[in-house]
Amino acid sequence: MATLGSAQLPAEASVQSRVSPAPITKLAPRHSGLVRVTHWITTLCFFALLLSGIEILISHPRFYWGETGTVLTKPLFQLPIPASRRSVPTGYGYVLPDQNGWSRALHFEAAWIAVLTGLLYVISGLVTRHFRKNLVPNKADLSWRALLTSFAKPLCFERPSAAEASSYNGLQRLTYLFVIFVLFPLVIWSGLAMSLAFASAFPWSVVLLGGRQSARTIHFFVSLALVLFLFVHVAMVCLAGFWGRTGAMITGRVGPRKEHT
Repeated sequence: MATLGSAQLPAEASVQSRVSPAPITKLAPRHSGLVRVTHWITTLCFFALLLSGIEILISHPRFYWGETGTVLTKPLFQLPIPASRRSVPTGYGYVLPDQNGWSRALHFEAAWIAVLTGLLYVISGLVTRHFRKNLVPNKADLSWRALLTSFAKPLCFERPSAAEASSYNGLQRLTYLFVIFVLFPLVIWSGLAMSLAFASAFPWSVVLLGGRQSARTIHFFVSLALVLFLFVHVAMVCLAGFWGRTGAMITGRVGPRKEHT
């Protein structure tokens, strides 16, 4: 019997080895809780600002440069859309519904929530070295070949590999840093410069932008740049895997991946 039992052990071990499941890697951490919370709050604020900003724009779709600008002033340029006020000459024989009241209130509230959320994110990113570890590119990422490759792959609709999708490439890192430390501060600055209360308290901040109407024009173009970034960002998320990337920004982790041998 001992001989029979000892002869069966290798066979049982062989059966167990054949039916053992493939190893599954642990869920890899992707985003911290604070990054996820600030990301979604900023997303909601951005859409609120975009909607209310469009309504504010419709009330006077003319742009000027300098300190003042009125319907009697020649504009720097004018958007070819009807206005929501009859006093604004647009060339159209009708006006749109005036939604200037609620849109300005929503714009003000969403802007301050976005500013406070952004400050929390920046302070946390500096304290935890999030920017240094995840956004500051290394020398290899800044080579012309690496930057051109990062730019060309999405244009060819080439989906990134698992290794490439696990971190940002050099072009993405530079873009995020530019948005966080240039576009967002500039859109906040130019928005505050249009406020009479802020301009009276900090007149130098308005002078540096060329005047209140210049600040409004700068605010418009920076907002367009942020909208363009949003479209590119969503396109890149879809290319890398929409549900996987979105899930990572909700749960903080990427999905499990089976390793086949």
